[in-house]
Amino acid sequence: MKHTFFKKLLIGLTLTSVMAVSCSKKIDEAYLNPNADVKVPPEQLLPGILASMVGNGAGHGSSNDNRFAGRYTQYWHSISAGSQADAYDMMGGTNTVSDNAASIWRAHYYDLGQNLMRMIDWAAEEKKWDYVGVGQAIFAWSWLTLGDYHGEVILKEAFNTSLITFKYDEPQEVYTYVRQLCHTALANLNKTGDGVSQANLAKGDQYFYGGDVNKWKKFVYGVLARSFNHLSNKSSYNADSVIAYSNLAITANADNATLKYVQTISANSNFYGPLRGNLGTLRQGAYSVNLLNGTNPHPSFNGVVDPRRWYLFRTNPNGGFVGLEPNRGNAGITNANDRPENFWGGTSATTASPANDAACRFIFRNAAEFPVMTASEIQFMKAEAAFKKGDKVTALAAFRLGVSLHFDMLTDKYNVNIPAGNEITSATKAAYMASTAVPNDPLTLTLSHIMMQKYIALWGYNALETWVDMRRYHYTDVDATTTLQVYTGFTPPSGINMYADNGGKFVYRVRPRYNSEYVWNFNELVRIGADKLDYHTKETWFSQK
Repeated sequence: MKHTFFKKLLIGLTLTSVMAVSCSKKIDEAYLNPNADVKVPPEQLLPGILASMVGNGAGHGSSNDNRFAGRYTQYWHSISAGSQADAYDMMGGTNTVSDNAASIWRAHYYDLGQNLMRMIDWAAEEKKWDYVGVGQAIFAWSWLTLGDYHGEVILKEAFNTSLITFKYDEPQEVYTYVRQLCHTALANLNKTGDGVSQANLAKGDQYFYGGDVNKWKKFVYGVLARSFNHLSNKSSYNADSVIAYSNLAITANADNATLKYVQTISANSNFYGPLRGNLGTLRQGAYSVNLLNGTNPHPSFNGVVDPRRWYLFRTNPNGGFVGLEPNRGNAGITNANDRPENFWGGTSATTASPANDAACRFIFRNAAEFPVMTASEIQFMKAEAAFKKGDKVTALAAFRLGVSLHFDMLTDKYNVNIPAGNEITSATKAAYMASTAVPNDPLTLTLSHIMMQKYIALWGYNALETWVDMRRYHYTDVDATTTLQVYTGFTPPSGINMYADNGGKFVYRVRPRYNSEYVWNFNELVRIGADKLDYHTKETWFSQK
């Protein structure tokens, strides 16, 4: 099976060569737009920037691509098996001329890009150092997300408006820049006086942190913790750095980084709610459901029913919890009454949005807050680092706190439309915390416990981070303590269920965006090997040893 679009891309290169012109002034300087302000206050730029982190009105942002990464992690799968559009279920790459899975690329370079740079510059001119720090914090988060998702990306020449083609840089350079941005952001967020004002920052930050600089600093420390945690396979891995930054990051649910919504029209509603209609063909994955059903083969999880399943998943007409298998779709479940409802409470065959979200739960409601980074994630990073360091006591405490925080996040923020009698109570939480799925002895804690509970805690809203974790463990790496897979029971597609271009290999990256890179920047793609049919299987730098 071959892609023909690579050959056609050369046409774009020819067009590019004849379009190059020499100008004494930049276009935006020579031809000012009479219908738009040349400069706007940072207070007006920040709301759109924050929306673009997750999913703006145009559909760009991390939650859009989270839908595709979620198939790699088996959060969910398409109801249609084997179609070209469902190649992600077969661990495939962007194919033909599709911009599927390219929203992070577009959001970073377009929606955030120049808007962030101008907000930072203009805020600095006005000595609004809090806005400068927030902008740098968002950029650091975005650069790390982009690099982990795609591998090699354009860093040094990214926003050089005098160029029409751009050179790619190495992922390790992105990591260095992310940390530099984080420390610069912290320096600015620590400034007082001049134009710094909590009340004024709140004007632009109304739907994220409400102008709370201390929470923004915790967010930055969380980005730093991620950047060190992601390099667990490197000889330079420093568990102490992960732990130190985790201790400074988000440690309570009150500080969770979440995007809030006005929910008056589609554009200002949750990307996964029925008003946006973006999840009509996706259904929960079997691996995810079985982990909470008590049917995962790991001895600690097997037989333990998790009360959180009522918050995260949907039942079927027979009243059970079942999920789809990769690349098998609804047809993989013979009895229609065993197929799971869609995420808005409709039948499995229904792809249209309901008239309202009265039957919707968790992040699948129109006004539900969408998490970007949470206290539970931070604790699981700390637990993994302490475990690798050999400090099982610290690892156990962070691990148990991570599970507890996720329970509390669900009951505090998402205790909506849960069927009567299935709400999480202090008693049901305590019972689960006393189960084998949540060890209470440092000597019985394993890497699988940590990573599988983290998988549950990130389910739905952060497939991107889970995909980083799974690639770090190469999907099927074995936990030396148990001799089982770290992600016990996780079975990637293989044989005829794997995308042909993979050549039997697992996917490790998403191709750069077609409608910019493959059309206008193809020579650089050839240089980094992105013209190859199996480029998406090239292992990412962060996961390599």
